[in-house]
Amino acid sequence: MNKKLTTAASLLVICAGLTAFQPFNKNDSEAFAVSGQEKQNVSAPFEKVTRDTKWQQKEQIDLQFNNYHSQGIVKVGDLFYMSAVQIIEKPVKYGKIVDGYDRTPGKGIGHLFVFTKEGKLVKDIKLGEGNMYHPGGVDFDGKSIWVSVAEYRPQSRSIIYKVDPKTMAAKEAFRVNDHIGGIVREGQDGKIVGNSWGSRKFYKWNEKGEELDRKENSSHFIDYQDGHYAGNGKMIVSGISELHNPANGNAKPYELGGMALVDMKTLTTLHEAPITELSPQGHVITRNPVFMENAGQQLRLYAVPDDDNGSLLVYETNNPEN
Repeated sequence: MNKKLTTAASLLVICAGLTAFQPFNKNDSEAFAVSGQEKQNVSAPFEKVTRDTKWQQKEQIDLQFNNYHSQGIVKVGDLFYMSAVQIIEKPVKYGKIVDGYDRTPGKGIGHLFVFTKEGKLVKDIKLGEGNMYHPGGVDFDGKSIWVSVAEYRPQSRSIIYKVDPKTMAAKEAFRVNDHIGGIVREGQDGKIVGNSWGSRKFYKWNEKGEELDRKENSSHFIDYQDGHYAGNGKMIVSGISELHNPANGNAKPYELGGMALVDMKTLTTLHEAPITELSPQGHVITRNPVFMENAGQQLRLYAVPDDDNGSLLVYETNNPEN
């Protein structure tokens, strides 16, 4: 694998144990915009991915920090931005509906980790407010990183954030009266699509948060955990479905992994393919954060499926049809 990645849009300066960024100039800003466009051309090759496609693991990069329960990931230049939830108190189901909820809110901390291709932590951006501490999938539109932070229970509330990758400052964009588990921006100026708990419902907003459309998800293949704009008005989403596994004595569910191509205008599924590769901890690799990019004639996939002591797994397929 060619380990040379796209030139970073920022210069990291390590001094006296503190991390800082050099001021950005015009060329740096253009580099960010270019890196945002490079990933936006994967819809056509992904349509050739099938259940017979062979994904070859090229790297396993151990993360040098506690990644807790990771959710979404995006690569910007040489840096990775990954959302994660640190659970302090797990939500507990009531057994009945109480004030519109089926479980307690629990307690936790929302993180957006910034780390290098060697797995070194650069920045830990805290996100959330009160009971809204669970970040979801993330996307980068060439200018801003979009990330949702919701209560850890269905039919709840969410804050949609925009994060500037140059300054690493987070700004609230709008709020939604539902649990939004993932969010995708159609290009730099397009609509924003989010999915609810279990990805059973799609929402579409403009940048001000005005709802433009909502639609039930017609696919029941997997629950989407992460997603990104793939070009041509389409997004690629990834995730799992936990299925009953009698062979395991009912102790551990079977994780069915996969990815899907969705039309962002009609919110309909265009193509789906299962993913069966497993992580060091035995999880299917699309369990949580997944990012895909073009790498010459190849598709390259980054994934962090394992909790706490996770690794960035890198896969490639030379020919998606085989």
